[in-house]
Amino acid sequence: MQRLLKFRVLRGIHVSCPGFHHAPQHLRCQSLSGAGTLRWNEHDRPEEFNFASDVLDHWTQMEKEGKRSPNPALWWVNDQGDEVKWSFSEMTDLTCRTANVFTQTCGLQMGDRLALILPRVPEWWLVSVGCIRTGIIFMPGTTQMKAKDILYRLQMSGAKAIVTTDTLAPEVESVSSECPSLKTKLLVSDHSREGWLDFRSLVKSASPDHVCIKSKTLDPMVIFFTSGTTGFPKMAKHNHGFALRSYFPACLRFPTLEHCCTGGEALLPEEQEQWKRQTGVLLYQAYGQSETGITCGTLRGMKIKPGSMGKAIPPFDIQIIDDKGNIQPPNTEGNIGIRIKPTRPIGLFMYYENNPERTAEVECGDFYNTGDRATIDEEGYFWFLGRSDDVINASGYRIGPAEVENALAEHPAVAESAVVSSPDPVRGEVVKAFIVLNPGFSGRDPDELTKELQQHVKSVTAPYKYPRKVEFVSELPKTITGKIKRSELRKKEFGQK
Repeated sequence: MQRLLKFRVLRGIHVSCPGFHHAPQHLRCQSLSGAGTLRWNEHDRPEEFNFASDVLDHWTQMEKEGKRSPNPALWWVNDQGDEVKWSFSEMTDLTCRTANVFTQTCGLQMGDRLALILPRVPEWWLVSVGCIRTGIIFMPGTTQMKAKDILYRLQMSGAKAIVTTDTLAPEVESVSSECPSLKTKLLVSDHSREGWLDFRSLVKSASPDHVCIKSKTLDPMVIFFTSGTTGFPKMAKHNHGFALRSYFPACLRFPTLEHCCTGGEALLPEEQEQWKRQTGVLLYQAYGQSETGITCGTLRGMKIKPGSMGKAIPPFDIQIIDDKGNIQPPNTEGNIGIRIKPTRPIGLFMYYENNPERTAEVECGDFYNTGDRATIDEEGYFWFLGRSDDVINASGYRIGPAEVENALAEHPAVAESAVVSSPDPVRGEVVKAFIVLNPGFSGRDPDELTKELQQHVKSVTAPYKYPRKVEFVSELPKTITGKIKRSELRKKEFGQK
């Protein structure tokens, strides 16, 4: 197999296409290595922007004029070695055809919602860019969803169309009768299915002639459903500025695997070491939300501080704030806040769709309050502590669950754990650990093992952080994306439903 340009990125990190170095100076990739944060100004944002016309079609024209190298626009390879390679011209052609399928065949209009539940097959990019061309708002979702997850998203969004695979088609069919707004079902498959339109054949027969909409940078483009770790998923609506952020993070192009990022949950030290031992490559942590995309990271060339999620990435001005929006000094625990005044930075979500109360709740003075707790050191590195609701207040000590979970993970008996607060008549709250054991330890006396684990935590972190309560479980409750639902365990402890 020929050499493949591999992009190792997280959900929410956008990687510039080859040649983006010709972008305007204020839009070029930048790496933040100092303690300060670049500020975002109103004049930095173009009034109009559409990724399909301003980026893809631009490079198609450059390709036709022989002004760019022959690198493909998309090069996809699966585990079986099947390969798809499209030039920029082919990407423009196919996404224009896709746009016509949506508007002409499906009757979708600007502002309509389309649920996109596909693995990262080439059609994923055709659908997303096809939506961008037409002003249809697309809503990406993981293929790990079950019927109830799909039902919730279709009902909440009022989606008029869905694009998915054979595997999830039965799940959609089982709930479609409860989704009156859903009019069109498109299937990406080698096989036909009754009641579904064949996406590939429709694209093949559609016209390549399409005029892209002229979207303003602040016009809506995509909706991400949040992970739902603290309640039902919320609909975080983003505008076209989210795609414009492609220019901001460090430009990552790798002929071979040489740079890896991780996010979602705090990285355990032994995971960092194991990854380095097996690949020879360090893991760089990053932090972001459905509302923001990636906001912090340890970029290439920056010093890695194990356990830190790195520094702020432009255009975000990130500070640690108190509950009133006041900026806290270094090494002081507080909320992760993103400055939204006087100018809301490009790439930050617009609002929670159909939920103005929740939108207002997260506005804290001049900042968007992420709801995550952290500290910042003198060099501008952020240190994650946990969700605000997850932080435990035991006898006046504030304890982040990640600290205790990291300590527990160093013990060979622990496969995974979740740490939450538990009511206590004396201390108000105490630390409780729900622990899944590794094979070979399930036969141990639970009381002896509990004492051993408690002593272990005392030996590797501050003694007051040890779990006074321990419960061994077979599994932990998780979201469909694999995040631990600590809120569910906490509610159980406090006798809530």
